[in-house]
Amino acid sequence: MDKSRLKELIDSISDMLPSNTSDMKKDFKDNLKILLNDYLRKVDVVTREEFDVQSSVLAKTRKKLDDLEDKLSQK
Repeated sequence: MDKSRLKELIDSISDMLPSNTSDMKKDFKDNLKILLNDYLRKVDVVTREEFDVQSSVLAKTRKKLDDLEDKLSQK
């Protein structure tokens, strides 16, 4: 997940807390950031760019495999 999107998520959640609890709000934001980062590492999330690159590599590999299977079936 993009760091700016993560920050936006944390900010929007912390904005739901009452405004007269600024110390609590800061602690909450810090703890939430730690929890979300830990969770995202555990679920092994990848960026969209990395996903697109791997999809492209997989498509090329699939094409090569199909071509080889065609050659083998012609023999």
